[in-house]
Amino acid sequence: MPRKSLLYFLIILVGAIFIVRLLYLQVIDNTYKENPLNNSAVTIKYAYPDRGYIYDRNGKLLVANQSSYDVMIIPKDVEPLDTLEFCNLLKITKEEFIKKYIRTKNYSPRIPSIFLSQLSKEDYAYLQEKMYKYKGFYIQKRFLRKYPLNTSANVLGYISEVNNKTLKENKYYKLGDLVGLMGVEKQYENELRGVKGVNYIKKNRFNKEIGTYKDGIYDTLPIPGKDISLTIDLDLQLYTEKLLYNKRGGIVAIEPSTGEILTLVSTPGYNPNMLVGRDRSKNSVLLFNDTITKPMLDKSLQAQYPPGSPFKLINALIGLQENVITPETPFYCYHGYKYGGRKMACHCGIVGSPIRMNVGIYRSCNSYFSNVYRRTIEKYDTPTEGMNVWSNHVKSFGLGNYLGYDLPSGQKGLIPDSNTYKRIYPNGGWRAITTISNAIGQGEVLTTPIQLANMTAAIANRGFYYTPHILKKIGDSTVTNEKYTKPKYTSIDAKYFEPVIEGMFDVFEIGTARFSKIDNIEICGKTGTSENFKRINGKKVQFTDHSIFVAFAPKDNPKIAIAVFIENGYWGSRWAAPIASLMIEKYINGSIGSSIQRQNIEQKMLTQGLEEEYKKQLDSENYIAKKEK
Repeated sequence: MPRKSLLYFLIILVGAIFIVRLLYLQVIDNTYKENPLNNSAVTIKYAYPDRGYIYDRNGKLLVANQSSYDVMIIPKDVEPLDTLEFCNLLKITKEEFIKKYIRTKNYSPRIPSIFLSQLSKEDYAYLQEKMYKYKGFYIQKRFLRKYPLNTSANVLGYISEVNNKTLKENKYYKLGDLVGLMGVEKQYENELRGVKGVNYIKKNRFNKEIGTYKDGIYDTLPIPGKDISLTIDLDLQLYTEKLLYNKRGGIVAIEPSTGEILTLVSTPGYNPNMLVGRDRSKNSVLLFNDTITKPMLDKSLQAQYPPGSPFKLINALIGLQENVITPETPFYCYHGYKYGGRKMACHCGIVGSPIRMNVGIYRSCNSYFSNVYRRTIEKYDTPTEGMNVWSNHVKSFGLGNYLGYDLPSGQKGLIPDSNTYKRIYPNGGWRAITTISNAIGQGEVLTTPIQLANMTAAIANRGFYYTPHILKKIGDSTVTNEKYTKPKYTSIDAKYFEPVIEGMFDVFEIGTARFSKIDNIEICGKTGTSENFKRINGKKVQFTDHSIFVAFAPKDNPKIAIAVFIENGYWGSRWAAPIASLMIEKYINGSIGSSIQRQNIEQKMLTQGLEEEYKKQLDSENYIAKKEK
């Protein structure tokens, strides 16, 4: 083909391609023609659904909704305006106006986003009549959370505006949308949030709405979020919070037969209504910046403490399983346990007489459990092998790892194994007596309150537990997730639990918690004292010990298992044991007995606190820090 003819052919071919493409786009393909987003006279309004309500296990309301109003902006529609007048209406500064405008425009000039959130009803009524003057702005109604009771903030969490990371990861959310943060609100966001509706609205040249676009064929209705019911018992939760008056710590109660969390309390806490409305940002700064009382730290899930004497129960069970002791094996105590030229003090009060398992538990003898622990480790040819066997037994109770519960926060704690001590002693030389503090729940062992409550539930069940969880129902449907309904078995045979449980029963009958005994309920428990160390300028300083108690009741067919940590509470019998016994009595009997003793115990727990103890520690910390500088 001649070169000139080839040129004509190419020109005709390219022209034909353009004509065919234009014909397709303009006549056949109506994608762009029909999309309301391409119509400059059409604006989008989202219809926000009701967020699901949250109830306790008995149908009592924990979280509801309240109306809120947001000033919305479509940046491309904004026309020159009297900025000063508009800022005065919104009660913001000109600098805030500019910052908000740039932020929303950078997000999207065409998609509506929130310019100013959470107006009051009074502000809404005043502004609604004037908004027509400001093109590109309008007011939209949606819902905020409302908390009828000042309770359970650590459980419920809160909702807040989505951040940039969430916007990038999840296309459902738009700038200014609210999303669950922390607690149940975060964990069950997808169930609670519902689905936004979308309305396409026509406007005239005066920026006034004149009806729906194409009779609403593109509009969608909002789908309300689902209501959920928690396993929490509101009455017990409220009562427990009262018992922790002016005290710091964490308490967890579990139903052993199901793994359902009955109570999850962390103090000091905060009023969940503080993180709702226009004051949310100001209050958030106050709460998160409080490094002394730490109200945003859920101590029931996140605080890691040495478990102290309740951990002796695990060492007793391991000793029985490993056949290094029987319930009748005697050990002797002479005011403590001597090892390697050192001595671990003991206050059991039994000197020079044989101590067997039952007495060792209810008198909490350090010497007894140090012997049990040492025999367990030294049963094997090397400390490495013995330590790993011991560690695996302990971890089978759910200690030293996340339990898999359905809440978004938590800590693993620490159950040491041979690798732990290889890191601590890289040149070797460690053995059973090097790690002897593990025998009494000190040393390298760290646990959280929920882990100890779960451990207690496993003992109550004689060797198994259900993964703790807080969701009971979605709507009217009971949760049947196998993760929470399939039992997890410990490495200890069921037959070994009875002698340990008998010792726990005697803790209330004749042992360290006898003053918290309840006449008509058989309670099994274990007091504990946990050392309280803190590093100040690199120096390890010891303060008043923590008060610990674990318990379950009734002894047979148990209905509740509890772990109580009271910071700076000293003996377990001083604060933790009375609180646990009151919780058990309240839950099982519905009220506290009328005896003078029980009424006095309740009154003390409800009205006395540890403020002076916390002030003393803080003053000491500040003094030491200043002195070290």
